[in-house]
Amino acid sequence: MPSKRTLQLAAFLSIVSPASHALAQKMSPHPAHHPHHRRTQLWEFNLVTDGYIIPNQQGYANPNLLVDHGVLHLEARYNSENFRTGSAWVGYNFSVGKKLLLEATPIVGGVFGRTNGIAPGCEATLTWKKLQASISSEYVFATNKADSFYYDWPEVTYAPIDWLKLGLVSQSNKPYQTSFTIQPGFLIDVSHKNIEFTSYFFNVARTNPSVVLELGLSF
Repeated sequence: MPSKRTLQLAAFLSIVSPASHALAQKMSPHPAHHPHHRRTQLWEFNLVTDGYIIPNQQGYANPNLLVDHGVLHLEARYNSENFRTGSAWVGYNFSVGKKLLLEATPIVGGVFGRTNGIAPGCEATLTWKKLQASISSEYVFATNKADSFYYDWPEVTYAPIDWLKLGLVSQSNKPYQTSFTIQPGFLIDVSHKNIEFTSYFFNVARTNPSVVLELGLSF
């Protein structure tokens, strides 16, 4: 599911999940939904919680803990690859460029619970002035091949002022199912100091819109 990679720790916000095979069949991470990993020699912690509000289905929470120290990236997720399923990740942070800045973190994780397997992936962010494009993606190789799936969550945002970002997003998400493989949407993100709150609105022009509220805390 990866600013996103100042590593936002979000709790409640995610309406659209990016494209791919797994939307109408399985769950996928938002996670990570969380790129933006800036290299630092200090330990950086980010707690992000997404709250899913889904039409005609029970809502759920997707908590994520992200830890960075220099090139080292660690992640723990729950309810991301599937309901009642956890995952643990390790990755390598690197960045290229200055005015046009690319921050990327290749990751690999173990998935356990209702779905079991291993999952390589990548979280990346490209920033130019007030524009930013990011993506979180992964492929879950499940022990039960029928449970394997690809997931991604791309975003494009513009920051008219320091504390506000507006943008477009899409998602594919295994935990809940819709008739659409790709769920398009838009987002509104506000931040203050070490707190970030994002609202995602998916499938707004369709009959089954969904909302994701994301709360992130960094420390």
